[in-house]
Amino acid sequence: MAEGATPGISGLRFVNPQRGSGWAHESVPATRPSRLSSETRRIDVDIPGQGRTRPFDEWVVETHSTSLLVVDRGTVVHEWYADGLGRSDRFLGASMTKSALAHLVGRAVGAGALGLDSAVVDHVPELAGSGYHGCTVEHLLTMTTGVDWVEDHRDPTSLASRLLRCFAQATGDSRDLLRSVRPQHRPGTRFAYNTGDSQVLDWVRERATGEVYAAALDELWRDLGCESEAVVATDRPGGVALAGGGLAATTRDWARVAMLQVDGAVDGAKVLDAAWVDRSSAPSQSFLRPGRLPSSITSHAGFGFHWWPLDEAGRRVTADGSRGQFAYADRDRDVVVVKTSQWPYDDWLADRSHRDLSYLGLPVVASAAADARADRKQEA
Repeated sequence: MAEGATPGISGLRFVNPQRGSGWAHESVPATRPSRLSSETRRIDVDIPGQGRTRPFDEWVVETHSTSLLVVDRGTVVHEWYADGLGRSDRFLGASMTKSALAHLVGRAVGAGALGLDSAVVDHVPELAGSGYHGCTVEHLLTMTTGVDWVEDHRDPTSLASRLLRCFAQATGDSRDLLRSVRPQHRPGTRFAYNTGDSQVLDWVRERATGEVYAAALDELWRDLGCESEAVVATDRPGGVALAGGGLAATTRDWARVAMLQVDGAVDGAKVLDAAWVDRSSAPSQSFLRPGRLPSSITSHAGFGFHWWPLDEAGRRVTADGSRGQFAYADRDRDVVVVKTSQWPYDDWLADRSHRDLSYLGLPVVASAAADARADRKQEA
Protein backbone atom coordinates (compact mmCIF):
# COMPACT_ATOMS: atom_id res chain seq x y z
CA MET A 1 0.00 0.00 0.00
CA ALA A 2 2.62 2.43 -1.18
CA GLU A 3 2.37 6.04 -0.08
CA GLY A 4 3.96 9.32 -1.07
CA ALA A 5 3.69 12.86 0.23
CA THR A 6 2.18 15.34 -2.22
CA PRO A 7 -0.84 15.50 -4.57
CA GLY A 8 -0.81 13.85 -7.97
CA ILE A 9 0.84 10.53 -8.81
CA SER A 10 3.66 11.37 -6.43
CA GLY A 11 1.19 11.47 -3.54
CA LEU A 12 -0.71 8.40 -4.68
CA ARG A 13 -3.91 10.38 -4.83
CA PHE A 14 -5.71 11.27 -8.03
CA VAL A 15 -4.38 12.35 -11.37
CA ASN A 16 -6.40 14.92 -13.26
CA PRO A 17 -5.80 14.55 -17.00
CA GLN A 18 -5.64 18.33 -17.35
CA ARG A 19 -3.08 18.70 -14.59
CA GLY A 20 -0.60 16.07 -15.71
CA SER A 21 1.99 14.49 -13.44
CA GLY A 22 5.46 15.26 -12.22
CA TRP A 23 6.47 11.60 -12.42
CA ALA A 24 7.70 9.77 -15.50
CA HIS A 25 4.87 7.64 -16.80
CA GLU A 26 3.56 5.61 -19.72
CA SER A 27 0.10 5.98 -21.21
CA VAL A 28 -2.30 3.08 -21.66
CA PRO A 29 -4.81 4.03 -24.39
CA ALA A 30 -8.45 3.05 -24.52
CA THR A 31 -8.39 1.43 -27.96
CA ARG A 32 -11.77 -0.32 -27.85
CA PRO A 33 -13.93 1.69 -25.44
CA SER A 34 -17.41 0.63 -24.45
CA ARG A 35 -19.80 2.44 -22.14
CA LEU A 36 -21.37 0.84 -19.11
CA SER A 37 -25.14 1.14 -19.01
CA SER A 38 -26.65 3.21 -16.20
CA GLU A 39 -29.78 2.85 -14.07
CA THR A 40 -29.79 5.04 -10.99
CA ARG A 41 -30.91 3.43 -7.73
CA ARG A 42 -30.93 4.84 -4.25
CA ILE A 43 -28.49 3.15 -1.89
CA ASP A 44 -30.43 3.34 1.36
CA VAL A 45 -28.51 1.36 3.93
CA ASP A 46 -26.83 1.82 7.31
CA ILE A 47 -23.19 0.87 7.78
CA PRO A 48 -22.32 -0.76 11.14
CA GLY A 49 -18.90 -0.36 12.71
CA GLN A 50 -16.93 1.14 15.59
CA GLY A 51 -19.75 0.76 18.06
CA ARG A 52 -22.57 2.33 16.05
CA THR A 53 -24.26 2.53 12.68
CA ARG A 54 -24.24 5.45 10.27
CA PRO A 55 -26.23 6.23 7.11
CA PHE A 56 -24.59 5.44 3.76
CA ASP A 57 -23.97 9.10 2.94
CA GLU A 58 -22.28 9.67 6.30
CA TRP A 59 -20.05 6.61 5.75
CA VAL A 60 -18.96 8.03 2.39
CA VAL A 61 -17.91 11.31 4.01
CA GLU A 62 -16.51 9.81 7.22
CA THR A 63 -14.06 7.63 5.26
CA HIS A 64 -12.83 10.60 3.18
CA SER A 65 -14.21 9.26 -0.11
CA THR A 66 -13.34 10.99 -3.38
CA SER A 67 -15.49 8.77 -5.60
CA LEU A 68 -17.99 5.95 -5.10
CA LEU A 69 -19.28 3.75 -7.92
CA VAL A 70 -21.62 0.75 -7.67
CA VAL A 71 -22.03 -1.61 -10.65
CA ASP A 72 -24.73 -4.28 -10.53
CA ARG A 73 -24.44 -6.96 -13.23
CA GLY A 74 -22.64 -4.58 -15.56
CA THR A 75 -24.97 -1.62 -14.95
CA VAL A 76 -23.91 1.48 -13.02
CA VAL A 77 -26.54 2.00 -10.34
CA HIS A 78 -24.76 4.63 -8.22
CA GLU A 79 -22.04 7.13 -9.17
CA TRP A 80 -20.75 9.93 -6.96
CA TYR A 81 -17.67 12.18 -7.00
CA ALA A 82 -16.38 14.67 -4.47
CA ASP A 83 -16.49 18.34 -5.35
CA GLY A 84 -14.10 19.21 -8.17
CA LEU A 85 -13.77 15.62 -9.34
CA GLY A 86 -15.67 13.67 -11.98
CA ARG A 87 -15.95 10.80 -14.37
CA SER A 88 -12.95 11.89 -16.49
CA ASP A 89 -10.51 12.09 -13.56
CA ARG A 90 -7.95 9.34 -13.21
CA PHE A 91 -7.56 8.14 -9.64
CA LEU A 92 -4.27 6.64 -8.62
CA GLY A 93 -5.14 3.22 -7.28
CA ALA A 94 -1.89 2.84 -5.29
CA SER A 95 -1.74 -0.87 -4.42
CA MET A 96 -4.93 -1.62 -6.34
CA THR A 97 -2.34 -1.70 -9.14
CA LYS A 98 -1.21 -5.05 -7.71
CA SER A 99 -4.59 -6.60 -8.49
CA ALA A 100 -4.35 -5.41 -12.10
CA LEU A 101 -0.91 -7.05 -12.16
CA ALA A 102 -2.54 -10.28 -10.97
CA HIS A 103 -4.75 -10.17 -14.07
CA LEU A 104 -1.67 -9.86 -16.28
CA VAL A 105 0.04 -12.76 -14.52
CA GLY A 106 -3.14 -14.84 -14.86
CA ARG A 107 -3.18 -14.22 -18.60
CA ALA A 108 0.48 -15.26 -18.84
CA VAL A 109 -0.24 -18.44 -16.89
CA GLY A 110 -3.28 -19.15 -19.05
CA ALA A 111 -1.19 -18.72 -22.20
CA GLY A 112 1.37 -21.23 -20.92
CA ALA A 113 4.16 -18.65 -20.69
CA LEU A 114 4.49 -18.91 -16.93
CA GLY A 115 3.88 -21.48 -14.19
CA LEU A 116 3.12 -20.98 -10.52
CA ASP A 117 5.99 -23.32 -9.62
CA SER A 118 8.44 -21.52 -11.90
CA ALA A 119 11.58 -20.41 -10.10
CA VAL A 120 12.14 -16.67 -10.04
CA VAL A 121 15.80 -16.96 -10.99
CA ASP A 122 14.98 -19.13 -14.01
CA HIS A 123 13.37 -16.06 -15.54
CA VAL A 124 15.47 -13.37 -13.85
CA PRO A 125 18.97 -14.75 -13.28
CA GLU A 126 20.05 -11.29 -12.10
CA LEU A 127 18.33 -12.17 -8.79
CA ALA A 128 20.54 -15.20 -8.13
CA GLY A 129 22.09 -14.80 -4.69
CA SER A 130 19.43 -12.31 -3.58
CA GLY A 131 16.57 -12.95 -1.18
CA TYR A 132 14.50 -14.11 -4.15
CA HIS A 133 16.79 -17.05 -4.89
CA GLY A 134 14.69 -20.11 -4.03
CA CYS A 135 11.35 -18.34 -4.50
CA THR A 136 8.63 -19.27 -6.99
CA VAL A 137 5.98 -17.29 -8.83
CA GLU A 138 3.39 -18.42 -6.28
CA HIS A 139 5.55 -17.13 -3.43
CA LEU A 140 5.54 -13.74 -5.13
CA LEU A 141 1.78 -13.81 -5.75
CA THR A 142 1.04 -14.65 -2.10
CA MET A 143 3.79 -12.44 -0.63
CA THR A 144 5.30 -15.39 1.18
CA THR A 145 8.84 -14.95 -0.20
CA GLY A 146 10.33 -14.52 3.27
CA VAL A 147 12.68 -11.75 2.15
CA ASP A 148 13.95 -9.08 4.52
CA TRP A 149 11.51 -6.26 3.75
CA VAL A 150 9.37 -3.99 5.91
CA GLU A 151 6.58 -2.14 4.10
CA ASP A 152 6.88 1.09 6.08
CA HIS A 153 6.55 4.31 4.11
CA ARG A 154 6.63 6.37 7.28
CA ASP A 155 10.30 5.37 7.65
CA PRO A 156 12.31 7.17 4.93
CA THR A 157 15.15 4.66 5.24
CA SER A 158 13.02 1.55 4.64
CA LEU A 159 13.37 -0.45 1.43
CA ALA A 160 9.76 0.41 0.61
CA SER A 161 10.49 4.15 0.84
CA ARG A 162 13.69 3.76 -1.14
CA LEU A 163 11.82 1.87 -3.86
CA LEU A 164 9.24 4.64 -4.12
CA ARG A 165 12.00 7.26 -4.41
CA CYS A 166 13.36 5.43 -7.47
CA PHE A 167 10.10 6.45 -9.15
CA ALA A 168 9.62 9.85 -7.53
CA GLN A 169 13.15 10.88 -8.54
CA ALA A 170 13.17 8.98 -11.88
CA THR A 171 16.53 7.38 -11.09
CA GLY A 172 15.90 4.32 -13.24
CA ASP A 173 17.47 1.97 -10.68
CA SER A 174 14.42 0.31 -9.10
CA ARG A 175 15.57 -3.15 -10.19
CA ASP A 176 19.06 -2.54 -8.79
CA LEU A 177 17.39 -2.08 -5.43
CA LEU A 178 15.53 -5.39 -5.79
CA ARG A 179 18.81 -7.21 -6.39
CA SER A 180 19.99 -6.01 -2.98
CA VAL A 181 17.07 -7.55 -1.05
CA ARG A 182 18.28 -10.23 1.36
CA PRO A 183 16.63 -13.47 2.60
CA GLN A 184 15.15 -13.69 6.07
CA HIS A 185 12.71 -16.63 6.34
CA ARG A 186 12.10 -19.83 4.41
CA PRO A 187 9.83 -19.09 1.42
CA GLY A 188 6.22 -20.17 1.82
CA THR A 189 6.18 -20.12 5.62
CA ARG A 190 4.83 -16.64 6.44
CA PHE A 191 3.13 -13.60 4.93
CA ALA A 192 4.64 -10.12 4.84
CA TYR A 193 3.13 -7.34 2.74
CA ASN A 194 5.78 -6.37 0.21
CA THR A 195 5.65 -4.13 -2.86
CA GLY A 196 9.08 -5.48 -3.76
CA ASP A 197 7.46 -8.88 -4.34
CA SER A 198 5.06 -7.25 -6.81
CA GLN A 199 7.90 -5.55 -8.66
CA VAL A 200 9.78 -8.85 -8.94
CA LEU A 201 6.58 -10.60 -10.02
CA ASP A 202 6.21 -8.15 -12.89
CA TRP A 203 9.88 -8.59 -13.78
CA VAL A 204 9.33 -12.35 -14.01
CA ARG A 205 6.13 -11.88 -16.04
CA GLU A 206 7.92 -9.50 -18.40
CA ARG A 207 10.75 -11.96 -19.02
CA ALA A 208 8.32 -14.85 -19.55
CA THR A 209 6.10 -12.98 -22.02
CA GLY A 210 8.41 -10.40 -23.57
CA GLU A 211 5.93 -7.62 -22.73
CA VAL A 212 6.54 -4.72 -20.37
CA TYR A 213 3.77 -3.81 -17.94
CA ALA A 214 2.30 -0.95 -20.02
CA ALA A 215 2.15 -3.08 -23.18
CA ALA A 216 0.47 -5.99 -21.40
CA LEU A 217 -1.96 -3.60 -19.71
CA ASP A 218 -2.73 -2.07 -23.11
CA GLU A 219 -4.05 -5.45 -24.26
CA LEU A 220 -6.02 -5.95 -21.06
CA TRP A 221 -7.49 -2.42 -21.31
CA ARG A 222 -8.67 -3.26 -24.83
CA ASP A 223 -10.25 -6.55 -23.79
CA LEU A 224 -11.97 -4.93 -20.82
CA GLY A 225 -13.44 -2.23 -23.05
CA CYS A 226 -12.04 0.50 -20.82
CA GLU A 227 -13.45 3.92 -21.62
CA SER A 228 -10.45 6.13 -20.86
CA GLU A 229 -6.70 6.31 -21.13
CA ALA A 230 -4.81 5.25 -18.03
CA VAL A 231 -1.26 6.09 -16.95
CA VAL A 232 1.33 4.11 -15.03
CA ALA A 233 4.36 5.57 -13.26
CA THR A 234 7.85 4.48 -14.37
CA ASP A 235 11.26 4.82 -12.77
CA ARG A 236 12.46 6.90 -15.74
CA PRO A 237 11.03 7.82 -19.15
CA GLY A 238 10.52 4.49 -20.91
CA GLY A 239 11.67 2.66 -17.80
CA VAL A 240 10.30 0.05 -15.40
CA ALA A 241 6.65 0.43 -14.34
CA LEU A 242 5.56 0.75 -10.75
CA ALA A 243 3.47 -2.41 -11.16
CA GLY A 244 2.93 -2.53 -7.40
CA GLY A 245 1.39 0.92 -7.04
CA GLY A 246 1.55 3.33 -9.98
CA LEU A 247 -1.59 2.82 -12.09
CA ALA A 248 -4.06 5.69 -12.40
CA ALA A 249 -7.45 5.15 -14.06
CA THR A 250 -10.98 6.46 -13.98
CA THR A 251 -13.33 5.04 -11.40
CA ARG A 252 -15.37 3.33 -14.13
CA ASP A 253 -12.27 1.62 -15.50
CA TRP A 254 -11.21 0.53 -12.02
CA ALA A 255 -14.66 -1.05 -11.84
CA ARG A 256 -13.83 -3.06 -14.97
CA VAL A 257 -10.71 -4.40 -13.26
CA ALA A 258 -12.89 -5.67 -10.40
CA MET A 259 -15.66 -6.94 -12.70
CA LEU A 260 -13.14 -9.25 -14.36
CA GLN A 261 -12.54 -10.89 -10.97
CA VAL A 262 -16.18 -12.03 -10.85
CA ASP A 263 -15.80 -14.82 -13.43
CA GLY A 264 -12.98 -13.84 -15.82
CA ALA A 265 -15.33 -12.84 -18.64
CA VAL A 266 -16.32 -9.60 -20.36
CA ASP A 267 -19.73 -9.65 -22.06
CA GLY A 268 -19.52 -13.44 -22.10
CA ALA A 269 -16.06 -13.55 -23.71
CA LYS A 270 -13.30 -15.21 -21.64
CA VAL A 271 -10.48 -12.85 -20.72
CA LEU A 272 -9.13 -14.86 -17.75
CA ASP A 273 -9.49 -18.57 -17.07
CA ALA A 274 -12.29 -19.15 -14.55
CA ALA A 275 -10.01 -21.54 -12.65
CA TRP A 276 -7.44 -18.76 -12.27
CA VAL A 277 -10.07 -16.35 -10.94
CA ASP A 278 -11.17 -18.91 -8.36
CA ARG A 279 -7.63 -19.68 -7.27
CA SER A 280 -6.48 -16.07 -7.18
CA SER A 281 -9.50 -15.06 -5.09
CA ALA A 282 -9.00 -17.56 -2.28
CA PRO A 283 -6.27 -17.88 0.39
CA SER A 284 -3.97 -20.80 -0.38
CA GLN A 285 -2.71 -21.35 3.17
CA SER A 286 -4.32 -21.26 6.60
CA PHE A 287 -2.34 -18.21 7.72
CA LEU A 288 -3.59 -16.28 4.66
CA ARG A 289 -7.27 -16.66 5.59
CA PRO A 290 -9.37 -13.65 6.65
CA GLY A 291 -8.61 -12.60 10.21
CA ARG A 292 -5.20 -14.28 10.25
CA LEU A 293 -3.03 -11.60 8.68
CA PRO A 294 -1.13 -9.15 10.90
CA SER A 295 -3.78 -6.98 12.57
CA SER A 296 -1.79 -3.88 11.61
CA ILE A 297 -2.89 -4.60 8.03
CA THR A 298 -6.50 -5.72 8.52
CA SER A 299 -8.50 -8.18 10.56
CA HIS A 300 -11.24 -8.30 7.92
CA ALA A 301 -9.49 -9.85 4.92
CA GLY A 302 -7.02 -12.51 3.91
CA PHE A 303 -4.70 -12.68 0.92
CA GLY A 304 -5.01 -14.56 -2.35
CA PHE A 305 -2.98 -13.83 -5.47
CA HIS A 306 -2.66 -10.06 -5.01
CA TRP A 307 -6.39 -9.91 -4.18
CA TRP A 308 -7.83 -9.62 -0.67
CA PRO A 309 -10.61 -12.17 0.09
CA LEU A 310 -13.17 -11.36 2.76
CA ASP A 311 -14.24 -15.00 3.10
CA GLU A 312 -12.33 -18.28 2.94
CA ALA A 313 -13.94 -19.36 -0.35
CA GLY A 314 -12.91 -16.13 -2.07
CA ARG A 315 -16.45 -15.21 -3.14
CA ARG A 316 -16.01 -11.63 -1.88
CA VAL A 317 -12.69 -10.00 -2.77
CA THR A 318 -11.20 -6.56 -3.10
CA ALA A 319 -8.26 -4.68 -4.48
CA ASP A 320 -6.87 -2.43 -1.74
CA GLY A 321 -4.65 0.65 -2.03
CA SER A 322 -3.19 3.17 0.40
CA ARG A 323 -5.41 5.97 1.72
CA GLY A 324 -8.57 4.07 0.90
CA GLN A 325 -8.60 2.86 -2.70
CA PHE A 326 -10.88 -0.18 -3.12
CA ALA A 327 -12.30 -2.15 -6.04
CA TYR A 328 -14.56 -4.70 -4.35
CA ALA A 329 -16.31 -7.59 -6.09
CA ASP A 330 -19.13 -9.70 -4.72
CA ARG A 331 -18.72 -12.65 -7.08
CA ASP A 332 -21.99 -14.37 -6.16
CA ARG A 333 -24.13 -11.26 -6.55
CA ASP A 334 -22.10 -9.91 -9.52
CA VAL A 335 -21.86 -6.51 -7.85
CA VAL A 336 -18.77 -4.29 -7.85
CA VAL A 337 -18.12 -1.29 -5.59
CA VAL A 338 -15.25 1.11 -6.28
CA LYS A 339 -14.31 3.57 -3.55
CA THR A 340 -11.44 6.03 -3.87
CA SER A 341 -10.39 8.10 -0.88
CA GLN A 342 -7.84 10.53 0.54
CA TRP A 343 -7.83 9.75 4.22
CA PRO A 344 -4.97 10.66 6.60
CA TYR A 345 -2.01 8.31 6.46
CA ASP A 346 0.54 9.65 8.94
CA ASP A 347 -1.60 8.63 11.93
CA TRP A 348 -1.57 4.83 11.67
CA LEU A 349 -4.52 4.46 14.05
CA ALA A 350 -6.67 6.74 11.87
CA ASP A 351 -5.49 4.85 8.79
CA ARG A 352 -6.48 1.53 10.32
CA SER A 353 -9.81 2.90 11.57
CA HIS A 354 -10.83 4.16 8.12
CA ARG A 355 -9.72 0.91 6.49
CA ASP A 356 -11.70 -1.20 8.97
CA LEU A 357 -14.81 0.89 8.43
CA SER A 358 -14.40 0.58 4.66
CA TYR A 359 -14.05 -3.20 4.87
CA LEU A 360 -17.22 -3.34 6.94
CA GLY A 361 -19.12 -1.09 4.55
CA LEU A 362 -18.23 -2.42 1.11
CA PRO A 363 -20.11 -5.75 1.46
CA VAL A 364 -23.15 -3.96 2.91
CA VAL A 365 -23.27 -1.55 -0.04
CA ALA A 366 -22.96 -4.42 -2.53
CA SER A 367 -25.73 -6.35 -0.79
CA ALA A 368 -27.98 -3.28 -0.79
CA ALA A 369 -27.48 -2.86 -4.54
CA ALA A 370 -28.47 -6.47 -5.15
CA ASP A 371 -31.50 -6.12 -2.87
CA ALA A 372 -32.61 -3.02 -4.77
CA ARG A 373 -32.38 -5.02 -7.98
CA ALA A 374 -34.58 -7.74 -6.53
CA ASP A 375 -37.10 -5.17 -5.30
CA ARG A 376 -37.35 -3.64 -8.75
CA LYS A 377 -37.86 -7.03 -10.30
CA GLN A 378 -40.71 -7.77 -7.89
CA GLU A 379 -42.32 -4.39 -8.60
CA ALA A 380 -42.16 -5.08 -12.33
